Amino acid sequence: MSDTSGQERSSNVAPTDEQPGLLKLLIDLGPLVIFFLTYWRFDLKIATGVLIVTTLASLVASRVLLGKIGVSLWVTAIIVTLFGTMTFLFDDPSFIKMKPTVVNVIFAAALGFGLLTGRPFLKLLLGEAFNLTDAGWRILTQRWIALFLGLAVLNEVVWRTMSEQAWVNFKVFGILPITLVFAAFQLPLIKRHQAGQ
Repeated sequence: MSDTSGQERSSNVAPTDEQPGLLKLLIDLGPLVIFFLTYWRFDLKIATGVLIVTTLASLVASRVLLGKIGVSLWVTAIIVTLFGTMTFLFDDPSFIKMKPTVVNVIFAAALGFGLLTGRPFLKLLLGEAFNLTDAGWRILTQRWIALFLGLAVLNEVVWRTMSEQAWVNFKVFGILPITLVFAAFQLPLIKRHQAGQ
């Protein structure tokens, strides 16, 4: 009887093979969705505070539900907390608006550093999902660097030249779709550079 209850407890905590992808997506996107809903109900300052809290909560959720916290989630949480806190301390929303720029530049710089030092970080992150040649990993990494830098520039243009509402819409409905479309367009490259073909 104790064995059965132990199995039930572990099945309630540990996700099945199909669940981690969906759970990770919910954990990653949850703070963004709640940020958007809070902004429309209140204002950017309150939404920023909620974003900090929900992002930190996503760290806990990732650790408990997935058993680990990804590097990108750590980086995002640190930057959100830092820039969100500065938004409150200086009463200046520019800081939270710069957050996507900083995150994307950090990701681009990390991938670029990996290329220069012969350590393709993208392979470390995605190596279990894809088995690519060295050339494939190099090209894919270069493309992701270009995407991150492009998103950083685009974020700067939007928040500096458009309304706050336009920036919030871009942050929620622009960055993610652009990233997903970009990722879909990488599938032919991934197929061409499969290792062992």
